[in-house]
Amino acid sequence: LAWRPPLTLTGAGPDPEVRRAVAALAETLARLGHHVEEARPRYGLIGLSFVPRATTGIAEFAARHPEPALLDPRTRSALRTGTRLGGRVVRAARAREVRQHRRIGAFFDTYDVLLTPTTAAPPPRIGTFDRIGAWRTDVTMAAACPYAWPWNVLGWPAISVPAGFTRSGLPVGAQLLGPSRGEERLIALAAQLEDDLRWYEHRPPGA
Repeated sequence: LAWRPPLTLTGAGPDPEVRRAVAALAETLARLGHHVEEARPRYGLIGLSFVPRATTGIAEFAARHPEPALLDPRTRSALRTGTRLGGRVVRAARAREVRQHRRIGAFFDTYDVLLTPTTAAPPPRIGTFDRIGAWRTDVTMAAACPYAWPWNVLGWPAISVPAGFTRSGLPVGAQLLGPSRGEERLIALAAQLEDDLRWYEHRPPGA
């Protein structure tokens, strides 16, 4: 179980309600016979690889749009960044993958699965991202979702499972993260949790 985010612009960990829900899921796993303990994966500077890869990907897809003027201004901003960071920069980011796999993969010499929150905060209010600029959007997203993207960079399997609800009835998720070719264990673990917690019987209050 890891609470420390790989990257955050705020320095904060998960919201107390998220932490409560994920801790309860960890207790469920312990009750089901799994050994659960807190750990600190060595993420390193993985964010330096994420930015050029993400924005270059956006630029590649945005360039195919038949009417680029219709794109959200924030998408056009990411397109410009991706164009600048393409070529040599993104190739250097991809070249770091072997070292990233080796460093972070060492975690699985000791543990079978990594458990983290799916997001650091409960779902944002509708309209939170409306009418704010590209930089504020990126900062808000990074603060709310610092846990999920490293596995996109690594290309390793992950599964998000229900961890309960906030006191106001909003859903909270937890991630089960594995090494390369770890899909079978993650699916089996998620199935065990589903069988025990019977997620399909639960609905948010007032639903």
